[in-house]
Amino acid sequence: MIKMIDTILQELTSEAFKKEFSLDIEPCSIVFTPTKKEFEGDFTLVVFPYMQQCGLKNPTELADRIGNYVVSRTETIESFNVIKGFLNFVISEKYWLQFLQENFKNETYGYSPLQEDKPIVIEYSSPNTNKPLHLGHIRNNLLGWSVAEILKANGYAVKKVNLVNDRGIHICKSMIAWEKFSGGETPESCGMKGDHLVGKYYVLFDKHYKQQVGELMAKGLSKEEAEKQAPILLEAQQMLKNWEDKDEETISLWKKMNSWVYDGFEQTYRNLGIDFDKVYYESETFLLGKDLVQEGLKKGVFYRKEDNSVWIDLTADGLDEKLLLRKDGTSVYMTQDLGTACLRHSDFDSERLIYVVGNEQNYHFAVLKLILQKLGFEWAKDLYHLSYGMVELPNGKMKSREGTVVDADDLMEQMVLTAKSQTEEHGKTEGFTEQQALKLYRQLAMGALKYFILKIDPKKNMLFNPEESIDFNGNTGPFIQYTHARVCSVIRKAEEQEQMMVKSLQPDKDVTFNDKEKEVLRVLYSFPAVVRQAGKTYSPALVANFVFDLAKSFNAFYQDTPILREKDECLKTMRLCLAYFTGTTIKTAMHLLGIEVPEKM
Repeated sequence: MIKMIDTILQELTSEAFKKEFSLDIEPCSIVFTPTKKEFEGDFTLVVFPYMQQCGLKNPTELADRIGNYVVSRTETIESFNVIKGFLNFVISEKYWLQFLQENFKNETYGYSPLQEDKPIVIEYSSPNTNKPLHLGHIRNNLLGWSVAEILKANGYAVKKVNLVNDRGIHICKSMIAWEKFSGGETPESCGMKGDHLVGKYYVLFDKHYKQQVGELMAKGLSKEEAEKQAPILLEAQQMLKNWEDKDEETISLWKKMNSWVYDGFEQTYRNLGIDFDKVYYESETFLLGKDLVQEGLKKGVFYRKEDNSVWIDLTADGLDEKLLLRKDGTSVYMTQDLGTACLRHSDFDSERLIYVVGNEQNYHFAVLKLILQKLGFEWAKDLYHLSYGMVELPNGKMKSREGTVVDADDLMEQMVLTAKSQTEEHGKTEGFTEQQALKLYRQLAMGALKYFILKIDPKKNMLFNPEESIDFNGNTGPFIQYTHARVCSVIRKAEEQEQMMVKSLQPDKDVTFNDKEKEVLRVLYSFPAVVRQAGKTYSPALVANFVFDLAKSFNAFYQDTPILREKDECLKTMRLCLAYFTGTTIKTAMHLLGIEVPEKM
């Protein structure tokens, strides 16, 4: 195995500082970046930060001395040049050829070996069973699934979990509305997905609740009084009490309606390509935190107020006082999350626990982590909130079934229709059977949706534009998918015309690379480092932007450089290997984003 260029450059540059300037600088602290396209070279060191330590005022002198030392010690570095304080190294043809020879048929290029460490648990989705999944859930699910796959690529054992919020007053609102207004309607009788049917009655509850509040206000009650005394709300509250008292009829209805929702969720998850290793249910975990509260009271971490409620004072930590048990002894979300966190750690003995939750919950997770640490749980220091920004659609682009949020199912259905329209317009399905075309529309639709959402840094709010996402040009999923299909077409034609297997080829040792070929190699070389950085920062955006750069570089090479028409057999072989390497790396990178890549378009 050839040594990575980064390692060679770091080690030799560290030596140069020691020999030339008597400076001890750790190799791993020396950062090289890809050379800017307007300069000659492959990797660049900015020398300005080291000038004072070296006692020099001229950056060119410093760069020259380091450059001469490095080039004189290895054949891997062919030459160097200095542009002001930028030291640019040119990598030898021999190194690039070895890199291509060793990696072009490696199907797991970019992946690290599986470590023996404890697993990382990542929680995402966390839906409520009173309504369908919506646009916000799409970003949550895509982000959680992709981060899990990126962590696996970094060698970690990963457990993907979901906590379903299946109890509480909001669930009872759907139940009471169905009981009062449905006439026994079921998903089978009305042909509606179960989660949408339950969501319909949640909306209907709100409609009748507002109507009753208006009627009470017309009778002279204040708005606040009317909101508390509306009969339908009182019925929902009684139903919640019945549920907590394990009333058989209430439990039976709850199980029936939840089963409809789970069937609907499963269909949405399947269409999104999302899965879980374990699903937790709030109805089974919401009492777990109560024992922790009693333990915290004994330790003096929590305190009880005169009204019997239990609190923790975090004002000394820059936060505030937090309620843990209400005066009637019932738990709050924080209580439940404390118990569930402990259950997860017990279930998996995890190294890290990652929560994928929107940034409106930043405070909640800061408090959760702090309380667990105060209770003495060492592992709580590794609890991490992967906070992400909101996602919206342009106004007027798409209305949801409920009129307030965009349903995930509606959005995916619209994406498939848009993909069909765009694909037919560009003539991308010539010679396809109907079944093949439908599969392609779905691949493009989901590729467009996932890529557009995941290419944005998770912390940023974003605007999702369905039409823009399915463009075959620019930084989009379909552009990258089309590039993969183009690579596959080249490989397919080569194997049909030449009666050979590209994977069994070996580039000739005397071959040389042009600038476009070197650019593709440079981008390919960076993939393992991108995967590592994406794992450290929990950012699929790094992988998304890498694969776009790779697709751009390959297309620039493809437009200017003959592959199958090349008469020199050594060059043709090398270019076919380069194309094959590009195709497998695009496929690997897109898999980390949950995106399928077609072989034909």
